[in-house]
Amino acid sequence: MDLYYQKPILKGLVLVGGKSTRMGEDKANLEYHDVPQWKYAQSLLNNYCDEVYLSTAHYNNDFKGEKTISDKFIGLGPMGGILSAFQEDPNAAWVVIACDLPLLSEKTLDTLVNKRDTSKYATSFKSPTLDFPEPLICIWEPKAYGKLLEFLSWGYSCPRKALINSDINLLIPEFEEELTNANTPEEYKKIKSEI
Repeated sequence: MDLYYQKPILKGLVLVGGKSTRMGEDKANLEYHDVPQWKYAQSLLNNYCDEVYLSTAHYNNDFKGEKTISDKFIGLGPMGGILSAFQEDPNAAWVVIACDLPLLSEKTLDTLVNKRDTSKYATSFKSPTLDFPEPLICIWEPKAYGKLLEFLSWGYSCPRKALINSDINLLIPEFEEELTNANTPEEYKKIKSEI
């Protein structure tokens, strides 16, 4: 390996642009830790990244004054957010987390960052509910940008499919409960009561 090789810098991306249809209200603004969930996720990423952005599908007054990246790939969900981040800075590696992960903590992000493999397209956790990689707690390396565009050209807009079909570093989560997301009012109440 080249002695002068430098790891691509890490930038953070909190995905807050979802419709939250099942929840019935914006998941990004739910409070589990006495602050809106987007702010909690942002503060977690601030520990690892020089810059942290909020990925938005549409303008939201709640994010005024924050660093945001608006989706340039409309209607693609998380894939659109990830690709838009790479358009913003194709030379950075992007630590992407969804805003609906109230149990996520530094313990799990420490593992993700410390076991990062820059020679792969991405470093991801195996989902605790599915036998697949979790694309929304993931470090996407710069070379993943072209790969994601390639998948998009084939009609695939699912970042999980891109991970499944790419050379990635797949980690087994030590604290798999931290990968739990809250999508419904019932899940919100249950998780909030357990925190």
